[in-house]
Amino acid sequence: MNPARPQSGRRAPLLDVAVVGGGMVGAATALALARAGFATALLEARPPTPWRAEEEVDLRVVGLAASSIALLDGLDVWTSIRERRAASYARMHVWDARTGTALDFDAAAEGRAWLGWIVENGLVQWTLWQALEAAGVQRLCPAQVTGYEVREDRAVLELDAGAGASLSARLLVAADGAGSPLRRLAGLDTHGHDYGQRGVVAHVTTERPHQHTAWQRFLPGGPLALLPLADGRSSIVWSLPEAEAQRVLALDDAAFCAELGVASDFRLGRVIASTRRAAFPLKLQLADRYQAERLVLLGDAAHAVHPLAGQGVNLGLRDVAELRDTLATARDAGRDIAAPHVLRRYARRRRSADTLDAWSFDALGRIYAWQAPPLVAARALGVRLVDRLAPLKRRLAAHAAGR
Repeated sequence: MNPARPQSGRRAPLLDVAVVGGGMVGAATALALARAGFATALLEARPPTPWRAEEEVDLRVVGLAASSIALLDGLDVWTSIRERRAASYARMHVWDARTGTALDFDAAAEGRAWLGWIVENGLVQWTLWQALEAAGVQRLCPAQVTGYEVREDRAVLELDAGAGASLSARLLVAADGAGSPLRRLAGLDTHGHDYGQRGVVAHVTTERPHQHTAWQRFLPGGPLALLPLADGRSSIVWSLPEAEAQRVLALDDAAFCAELGVASDFRLGRVIASTRRAAFPLKLQLADRYQAERLVLLGDAAHAVHPLAGQGVNLGLRDVAELRDTLATARDAGRDIAAPHVLRRYARRRRSADTLDAWSFDALGRIYAWQAPPLVAARALGVRLVDRLAPLKRRLAAHAAGR
């Protein structure tokens, strides 16, 4: 059963890949595939907001792992991102509000200069967007997909009137977010659950410097992360139950800073000032399948995870690298890049890895939510053991880095 009305009229020019969704992951996909020699188009409903150094730091930031840096560097955009406004962190300190037990990770112990980089979402998206034209990517923006039809050798996207009648490609890539309209058109279902929480975000000034360290404290209501920014401030992601998040958002700045100081155990001293605050809902959502006929999912369209491990975008960028390599291997072997067995290879590898990570993050959050004394004691013992086992800590750090 085709998920859209049949197309009629002249045959549209055939592209190799059409990527739907121009966020960080979608734009990286289009750029990576174009650089790999595929004729690629990117469709996005809204043009990205231009990034300007003189404007306030974007409230949404991402912690980029080594695997993501390697991908962006290979696309020749990382140097530009890093030099504009990015902050590396060399250490990570994670501690339990209930017991005080902690895990420490240090890049120096691995012979590295950093564990990751904190970068604004808007800066990454804008830098990628600017690189698309030079790479030969056909950008259609604004453009919305209203349906599609699969034919023998292609998929034909039906577009809104402003973007043109249709566009044909051998393969469609749905990178259009957690609510992915293209995923719904393809009839791909999802499973998971809502956490009943919101992630409150802001940038704060503290008495003491962030020490190029990512700090995370697990509280009964959810984790609080303080991430280093290039200007010396810290970006916070505070996971709170829905009602508590709404209360915190309504506080005046002085009251918010005071509560945040207590929540962070004054690890960086008093919180002196805060920017405006925003919040986003938290949920676990995994697609049941990552592929349909001549279509694959990646990024948030395939998986949405809790931000406690800061791995959402990193998982998406690993999807990008896997898809690029899978398609290039098929093309070089003379195969149809959208053949079912080719797409299954990508889907099998990434769905397995993404599912393991997503449920691991979910389990970690549940473990830290334990409040019964015997379970709290067991958690504290487990954390102490992990912190003392150097090989296990190295393995955890390597997994987070995508190695």
